Amino acid sequence: MKKIILILSFFALTANAQTVALQSFATGFTTPVEIAHPVGDSRLFVVQKGGLIRILNSNGTINATPFLTITGLGNASEQGLLGLAFHPNYTTNGYFYVNYTRASDGATVIARYTVSADPNIANAASANTLLTIAQPASNHNGGTIKFGPDGFLYIGMGDGGFGGDPDNRSQNINDNLGKMLRLDVDSASPYGIPPTNPYVGVAGNDEIWAIGVRNPWKFSFNRLNGDLWIADVGQNLAEEINKIASPLPNSGLNFGWRCFEGSLVYDNSGGNCPNYLSTVAPITQYGHGSSRCSITGGYFYTGSMYPNFANKYFFADYCTAEIGYISGTSSTITWAINPTGSITTFGEDVNGELYAAVSGTIYKIIDSSLSNSDFEKNGFSIYPNPAKDKVYIKNTSDIVLTKVELFDITGKLLLSETAAANPEASLQVADLAKGMYVVIIETQSGNRYNTKLVIQ
Repeated sequence: MKKIILILSFFALTANAQTVALQSFATGFTTPVEIAHPVGDSRLFVVQKGGLIRILNSNGTINATPFLTITGLGNASEQGLLGLAFHPNYTTNGYFYVNYTRASDGATVIARYTVSADPNIANAASANTLLTIAQPASNHNGGTIKFGPDGFLYIGMGDGGFGGDPDNRSQNINDNLGKMLRLDVDSASPYGIPPTNPYVGVAGNDEIWAIGVRNPWKFSFNRLNGDLWIADVGQNLAEEINKIASPLPNSGLNFGWRCFEGSLVYDNSGGNCPNYLSTVAPITQYGHGSSRCSITGGYFYTGSMYPNFANKYFFADYCTAEIGYISGTSSTITWAINPTGSITTFGEDVNGELYAAVSGTIYKIIDSSLSNSDFEKNGFSIYPNPAKDKVYIKNTSDIVLTKVELFDITGKLLLSETAAANPEASLQVADLAKGMYVVIIETQSGNRYNTKLVIQ
């Protein structure tokens, strides 16, 4: 088992009221393209494009034995093992689903596997193919699969590749390419069709939930309210982000490609284009200036460790390695610079804290304005550190302290105490496991400062 030093480095990204930063969490991955976890599970499952799914534990260690190895994959730049989703009832049925392109013909395959008796190893012989979709080219395969709040499996399919969607597949309701598909994996074998899918009983493929996407390189659901966020890679001019508020509509949505690239007209020829006003307008988009060229979708922050991140959706540009965010329903993008590399995917852990894969390293996205130096600079100190039974927070300033919280390294809140008395507050930690934790204090004015605590 490979031990990873948790606090290796920070790459700071200055933004408005906070400093967005990347904290190295684990390294040693090869082309990670997805980070997922089962409901209620503190482990992260990292998908490598070459065919491995590896387990990253909450303490930053990587299991030596892969969870699953899939062979016979396409190896072009946008092919391979691309997606992973755990069934909502994974803890009882052990089902998980993968999205990959196979080497023999480049087709997209959606398959179900089952975990073995060992929770850290899948049953490789349990493969059950649900759906196969032919691909005319090696690019624009989409790849993301997620279970929605309705319990259905959503599949993001690119437009089939080449450039400019020459066959206008995205607007063709009899073609699964350029679509968001929705399957009911519980009602039939290999799958059933949700009866509320828009083309059930009428012209069009029953699997389709929405049309008009180009290459949705990553979509995610807000784990708390069910909103759907889709990042769709553009052609030459615009990268777009679409938000579909929960409850998700059942009528056929059209995101506009290839007729429109974001809000811009791309190709209205062929007589198969809607009026722009009947399409889903992106919540925001950005152009290809400053070397930006390809969006990597992320997540709406729902964690508790970084209050400054609340109400923000995080994403990145693959070409510039920039992380950006938008706040609420605002279309204004705030950009910040990442370290050298390419951001291929984001991840979310069981507590809603966010991660980013930068080349072969998994980083945790943090607010570094909650820093040790601020903690000490403002007159606070913590002792004993390391601690065994009880830890004290000493306040030598005139600042009124109102709350003390303790988190584990994944961002899970473990303890919270009202700090009614100055100059000293305390936390009972005797029941906590040995390891590293984060203590955050909150002042009467709403400022928050953190420091690291070791329990031994």
